Amino acid sequence: MRSDVAAAIEQGDLDELIRLVDRLCAAEDWDGLAELRERCHRAHERSGRQLWPAAAHAEYRLALEAPGSWAARVLVEGAGRFTPGPLSEVAASTHEWGDLAPHLPPGPPAGLTAHERVLRGEDLTAAAVPGPAVLDLPLRLEPWEPAYSLAEYRAHEADFPAPALPRLEPVTLPPGRGRGSDRDGVDALLGVVEAWVADSAGRADATVVDGGALEAIATLGAGRARLGTLDGADALAVLAWAGSAGGVHGRRRGAAAGRFAAWWAAAAVSGRLDPWPPDPAALGETVSRLRWFVWDAGEPVTGWVLRVAVEDPDADRAWALDARDPG
Repeated sequence: MRSDVAAAIEQGDLDELIRLVDRLCAAEDWDGLAELRERCHRAHERSGRQLWPAAAHAEYRLALEAPGSWAARVLVEGAGRFTPGPLSEVAASTHEWGDLAPHLPPGPPAGLTAHERVLRGEDLTAAAVPGPAVLDLPLRLEPWEPAYSLAEYRAHEADFPAPALPRLEPVTLPPGRGRGSDRDGVDALLGVVEAWVADSAGRADATVVDGGALEAIATLGAGRARLGTLDGADALAVLAWAGSAGGVHGRRRGAAAGRFAAWWAAAAVSGRLDPWPPDPAALGETVSRLRWFVWDAGEPVTGWVLRVAVEDPDADRAWALDARDPG
């Protein structure tokens, strides 16, 4: 099979190289798969051939299917740029932390992998994670957190399920208000969908007002709306789903990044950004106390959509976000 790899690289035959990746995985020839990846990477330097799709698919399959000792080798900065999702998330979807940890090179991908395993139910509070700390979130799920929507990776496809949303009912919108000057909550909500705007064709607007959620939605320019209520955990799941994605065309950021975006947004609207990270129990109480909503304008939309609102009844203040990426 090694001679087949050499011949396919010499001919620049991407289709054959992808078929060879399948055969190497079926044979559990991880050394051969790693060699194919490296030779495809070097092909551009040696002959100018653009074989990076085969190299990317090989490192994706190593992260997904190979034993932990092999999967860990591709969890380095710069790898996975053209894979369906970050390799930290790919590897964590099929490997327990104990299988990966002894072999992980120190670096940010190791920390991200740990956080991805936390999202899949592992408590890594006492784990030694090689490399710098990333994300500054608890290395365990808190009792008040939701069951986050997690990516499902397979050899040639991936699914990114969205959380279930409540039924939306028509509401009467009051007049809009003047936009408030408190930027923390607005910037945090926009940060949830930053990749939709920066890396794809999305656009987003957010506001804070003195009043309730309906006033905030009206201030964004909606002439009519339908509204559904979320509890705090479900709201966090929706924000994390959006924060994990790259929109229609952008690169997926991963569930760990989505969880961070959701925590940051919840802390921002509740005034708990300083100090960071917030006390988990206190943030959980606040998330449960706030009133969360999803909404639409009663019109068909295409692509990726995130329309949420949140109000703090104690402070008579509310925020709303309207983010869309039609592709």
